[in-house]
Amino acid sequence: MTLNAIVVEDEANSREILSNYIKKYCPDVDLVGMAPSIKEGLELIEKNDPDLVFLDVEMPFGNAFDLLDQLPERNFETVFVTAYDHYAKDALNHHAAYYLTKPINIDELVKAVEYVMEVRSKENHLQEKVLNTNAKSIQGKLTLPQQDGFQVLNVEEILYCKADDNYTEIYLENKKILVSKTLKYFEDALTEFHFARIHKSYLVNVNEVVKYRKGKGGSVVLSNGKELLVSASKKKDLLSYFD
Repeated sequence: MTLNAIVVEDEANSREILSNYIKKYCPDVDLVGMAPSIKEGLELIEKNDPDLVFLDVEMPFGNAFDLLDQLPERNFETVFVTAYDHYAKDALNHHAAYYLTKPINIDELVKAVEYVMEVRSKENHLQEKVLNTNAKSIQGKLTLPQQDGFQVLNVEEILYCKADDNYTEIYLENKKILVSKTLKYFEDALTEFHFARIHKSYLVNVNEVVKYRKGKGGSVVLSNGKELLVSASKKKDLLSYFD
C-alpha cells in the first residue's frame, strides 16, 4: 500500500528537508505535491485527494487550523509539523494523527508514517463495508448501583455509554439510564464483553457497530442509526476489532 502525501510548508528550506526525508526514509509514501501557503495547499488537496497531509502550523495569512476549518469533510490523515510544542492541544482537537516538532527527528517521522499506514490500511479494508449485526453477542450481566438498590442489565442490550462528568449515560434501544459512575469504571467493567473506548466521551458495544465512516477521526454508525465520533488516538484500537 502506498500513501499519497502533500506537504504544506511556507519555508522553502523546511519543505526541501522534509521532502528529502520522506523520499529517503519512507518508501511507502508518494509525495504528490508541496505548497507554500494555505491557498495553494487547499488547491493541492482538492486536486489530489491525498491520504496524508504534512502541515506546518504557522504560515503567512493564517495557520494550519484555518486550512482544516475550510475542509469540514476530509478523508486524509494530518501530521502537524512545527517548531513549537504549544499547539499540541489544538492539533488533538483537530484530530491530528501525529505531531512532529522541528528539527524533524527521522525516527519520529517514520513512526508517524507507520501509524497512518496502519490506520489507512484498516480503513480501506472496512470502507463502506456493512458489518455483521447478527454476530453472536457475548453473554453477561452488568449490575448498576442505584439509590434504592441495584439494577441488572444484560450487557448485550447496551448500545453505548456516554460520559457526563462523574456520571455515565447508558443507552439501550429505547431508553437511557444515568449512573453515578465514571465512564472509566464501565470501560474496565465491560472490557471482556467487546466494548471499545472510541472517544473520551464514548464507549461502544462493538457488536452494535454496523458501519465505519472515514474522515477526521472517523465515526461509527450503530444499529439504531446513531453516529458517534471516533477520536484519532482511539481509531487504531477500534479498527483492530475488525481485522
